[in-house]
Amino acid sequence: MPDTCQARQVGRMISLALVVSGCFTAITAHAKEVSPERLTPLVRAVQKASPSVVNIQGQKTVSDSATGPADATRQVNGMGTGVVIDPRGYILTNHHVVDGVKQINVTFADRRKYVAKVVAFDPRTDLAIIRVRTSHLLPVVTVGTSSDLMPAETVVAVGNAFGYEHTVTVGIVSALHRDVQVSETQSYDDLIQTDASINPGNSGGPLLNIDGEMIGVNVAVRAGAQGIGFAIPVDSAMEVAARLISTEEGENRWHGLTLRSEPAMQQVVVDHVAPGSPADQYGFRPGDIITQVGELKTERRLDVERALLGTSNPLAAEVNRNGQQVSLQIAATPVQSRRGMASASSTAKRSASWETLGVELTPEPASTFAGKKSQYRGGLRIVEVRPNSPAEREGLTPGDILVGMHKWQTSTMEDVDYILSKSGVPQMDEVRFYIVRNNETLYTDINVAAAATTAPATLRR
Repeated sequence: MPDTCQARQVGRMISLALVVSGCFTAITAHAKEVSPERLTPLVRAVQKASPSVVNIQGQKTVSDSATGPADATRQVNGMGTGVVIDPRGYILTNHHVVDGVKQINVTFADRRKYVAKVVAFDPRTDLAIIRVRTSHLLPVVTVGTSSDLMPAETVVAVGNAFGYEHTVTVGIVSALHRDVQVSETQSYDDLIQTDASINPGNSGGPLLNIDGEMIGVNVAVRAGAQGIGFAIPVDSAMEVAARLISTEEGENRWHGLTLRSEPAMQQVVVDHVAPGSPADQYGFRPGDIITQVGELKTERRLDVERALLGTSNPLAAEVNRNGQQVSLQIAATPVQSRRGMASASSTAKRSASWETLGVELTPEPASTFAGKKSQYRGGLRIVEVRPNSPAEREGLTPGDILVGMHKWQTSTMEDVDYILSKSGVPQMDEVRFYIVRNNETLYTDINVAAAATTAPATLRR
């Protein structure tokens, strides 16, 4: 056969050919259209999300003391799943998927392969951000909300189940608000329970609703049980992701805003503006609803951090203030300038609250509680939490308002200093701390005398 008649297959075959007397005669074959009946909502949901789902593989070293010496180790192949949350290559997954992996290999649905690096991680919530660098923007998962989930509604899990890439399983929301202890060192709070098959390798992948929106991050299976899997609610996961991807965490820059996501309303609200911060200088106020930063529409805290990531120049910002649209600017500046701008911050770090609990506090205006029939006369807003501190282990986060300790209200810094130094509280086995979060009072118990070794607890209503 002459070279001019050699057949080449490019992509999918869109024509057939017959060899007639040593050359080709083309016979066109039209691709069969998929009937609308086959394009069910489930099919559309998976088609929508799959390009943003990645398979993760790599080797890690684990202990093998059960079959050898106490210090024996062996290499195992790890696998998991991740989902793209920013087009520049930032991927959300479980911390246990990438923990200890020397080379994180990432594969997309179109078979493209990359090597990823860990950006940040949070062992307590078992979440991590990794990044791949590409010459093009990547498809991003559509994030829904877990605030309105209903038992028995249909959900879809996509993941690298047992190494079978992009496996799709379907089920329902079996229950909400499950607390699960999976090992002596790892527990999860407030999980979604589902009967969609979740297997080893699914960890870190998305749990989708029927609209193809991510409403959870698959995280665990119940050993020995069938049809019982668990996922971290997406609203919680996105708050952790916002902290891990923030300019302060990753780039040592700050903007001075304490933000609150309201996923059900698809809006992000300014809870606090640090005095002297860039946000303060640009005119932000508590209560502002940020609707856009730069070219990015902002529906949750993560969007604000994404918009500021990688840029030091001021960006245009649109704000809804008491029903009026206001145009501002926003920027993140080096943390060193923050230190010079607010010497009071250094003083706070040397305070009893920072040394003992690991929180930086600032007085909360009395107007926060006015008109809400609140029992509190005032409080202290947490503006920073020291990594690995008792406060972080107990789940306290910036934006929480400390309103009470033991039997005393905490309206001023003097209240806290007295309680932590002169009241006898430091010698108590457990001290109850009360905070206000999203207009709800929560509490947790901390052994102040042994704060450095206190085991994780759970904030309770």
